[in-house]
Amino acid sequence: MATGGKDIEHGFPHIETVRAAVTALYRRLSHDTVSTYATSVPPVDVAFGDSEDLYLGAQRIARVMVGHLRLPEARVVVGFREMEHAANVELTAGPEYFIELNERFKTHRKDIGAALAHEVAHVWLHRLDLSFPGTRDNEILTDTATTYLGAGWLLLDAYREHGPFSQKLGYLTPEEFGYVLAQRAQVFDEDPAPWFTSPQAYDAYAAGQARARREARRPPLAAAGWAARHRYGKDRRAARTPGPGAPAQATGDGYAFEGPGPQRVSFPCPTCHQRIRVPVRGRMQARCGLCKTLLDCDT
Repeated sequence: MATGGKDIEHGFPHIETVRAAVTALYRRLSHDTVSTYATSVPPVDVAFGDSEDLYLGAQRIARVMVGHLRLPEARVVVGFREMEHAANVELTAGPEYFIELNERFKTHRKDIGAALAHEVAHVWLHRLDLSFPGTRDNEILTDTATTYLGAGWLLLDAYREHGPFSQKLGYLTPEEFGYVLAQRAQVFDEDPAPWFTSPQAYDAYAAGQARARREARRPPLAAAGWAARHRYGKDRRAARTPGPGAPAQATGDGYAFEGPGPQRVSFPCPTCHQRIRVPVRGRMQARCGLCKTLLDCDT
């Protein structure tokens, strides 16, 4: 939990780890299982009334998160104490899991759902035996999984800046949360923007959405713009010519040519980010073997 404007990082510094996390989700779960998370946690299910008992309300929202992530036989016990971080979960073999929330949430109940979404996702990933090496990358995996599977919009909505006060939950930047939400929206045709109560969250979502849309228009995808297509054609011709002018690695747009036999091009899938390899032969359609996305290409 960041509490000062200078402490809140912006932009896309963790974007490669975010993409790797999305790929890992599809590889571990399969396209069919990811597709079962097409509906996000609705705002009404995580709303916390002023008159609701603090502990009973926290337990109720924890059950919502357990149900959304379909954790079997997982009873979550929620408590509050003074701590440096927003929350902490004790990961054991189960069936009970103990989550401690920063006592600040006693007076900021609106964000209890966001904190519990992240911590219950830790439990879900633990049960799934899916992790990244290192605390930083593993926390980014947790934020990405929470968001891509329909509960992380709460984490972005917890980002606020009001004069001298600012707050952000999670390890992703606000714009990275927006990016993952935008990618989810493209896959499931679900717009989370109406659920945001924080204007800063809406702005971050718009920034992430702009980046996701640019990635969906990179060559060799047929939706690429004229300038990108021109660069692609130049790189393709250079790759056919032996010598130092031939591209030997992926370009800024992510594609890379392979030879010297029949030329092929590889590029990241705009949905799951796994690399796809296709022959260079003009207009064609390619289906990603991991996420099943059908892509219109002009190679």
